Amino acid sequence: MELTLSEPRLLKESMNIISELVNEVTLRVDKDKIEIIAIDPANVAMVDFKLLSSAFLEYSVPKPQELAINLEHLKQILKRAKPSDTVSLALDEDKNRLKIVLKGDGTRTFNIPLITIDEAEQKLPSLQFATKVMMSSSRFDDAIEDMSIISESLSLTSFPDKFLIKSESNLKDAVVEIQARDDTSIRLDGDALSSKYSIEYLKKISKANKLADQVSLEFGADYPLRAEYTLMDKLRLSFILAPRVSND
Repeated sequence: MELTLSEPRLLKESMNIISELVNEVTLRVDKDKIEIIAIDPANVAMVDFKLLSSAFLEYSVPKPQELAINLEHLKQILKRAKPSDTVSLALDEDKNRLKIVLKGDGTRTFNIPLITIDEAEQKLPSLQFATKVMMSSSRFDDAIEDMSIISESLSLTSFPDKFLIKSESNLKDAVVEIQARDDTSIRLDGDALSSKYSIEYLKKISKANKLADQVSLEFGADYPLRAEYTLMDKLRLSFILAPRVSND
């Protein structure tokens, strides 16, 4: 297995964001992609990450591999990668380690141990969403920060012509209203619908705005949210977040 990436940020930022939710992951590497499917310890959020082979300068995977790693170990190394560096990943089967080479002005080589994760393989749930909102990822991140001033949760509400992000507590409330227009599209099956989610989790998820300019938000009434960030022909990072109960 020999993989070389010319944009370190694709892996660096992705691992930083994913590590907000999980500490250990299994990298499933095949001829098309590196994939991570993981769920956070509280069983509230699920991560679905794909870094496509087309994002790499070199991508040689003779056979599928499963590499279980501690994300903190990987993050510490990727933090040392300069924007102009290339990052290479290789498997040292004899020593059961992942070899990471940062190449720029010089060549720096790191090795981290592979670990054993005692968990069943995670599978993505089959979900049917009643609404889909495409909007600016930075605008979504800003709205979550706005709502965090008010409460620990927020509601997302879709109308045919607008999208509301709202938070309220005993004494305070706030709302961000986004009209359907060129940079925001709304698909809605039926009437207006709303669902509530944890701001703590959304703040972690919305950090993916560093990777993509747009976010796709799919949800239903008191139903899980799928937030998806995509870089065409390079990567996809999506999250499934459980709804908050309506009486919290």
